[in-house]
Amino acid sequence: MSRIAPPGARISVLYPAEEIGKRVRALAGEIAAAMGRDPLVVPILKGSFIFAADLLRALHEAGAEPDMDFIGLSSYGTGTLSLGEVRILRDTEAEIAGRDVLIVDDILESGRTLAFAADLMAARGARSVKSCVLLRKPGKLAVDVTADFVGFDCPDRFVVGYGMDIAHAWRQLPFIGFVER
Repeated sequence: MSRIAPPGARISVLYPAEEIGKRVRALAGEIAAAMGRDPLVVPILKGSFIFAADLLRALHEAGAEPDMDFIGLSSYGTGTLSLGEVRILRDTEAEIAGRDVLIVDDILESGRTLAFAADLMAARGARSVKSCVLLRKPGKLAVDVTADFVGFDCPDRFVVGYGMDIAHAWRQLPFIGFVER
């Protein structure tokens, strides 16, 4: 599998692991206060999986007892530009009707993926739908959607690490950074 950036590329840190950890714990407190003890947490795969795992543990520490399911959505393929349409790659299995659903995503940029997921959960009868994103890129929205809980506002860079990738590379990094070109 080829990487978009050359091997040995330098990655600059935007958000170090310690700062991410503090913010995730704060988000969990906000979410538990707003949504109660038993939300259904639905991370959007693949980019949010590390964030979602840390958030789920932090929700437990905040006194919540969330349930979890996953949905796999894609608007990027293997490139760095959104394709403009959202595809379901893996659907949820949990009953959605009557539940308070928290959609978790790695980054709010165009808003297409988050809007698609929120509309899908509402159409399936969720009692309420809220969203939590780790990163928000202000000024990049292509659709009218806002996140209820936001980790950080992010500069207009293609970010990697903490679950996010370029063509499946650099998900494993414990921090969020960008590849210098």
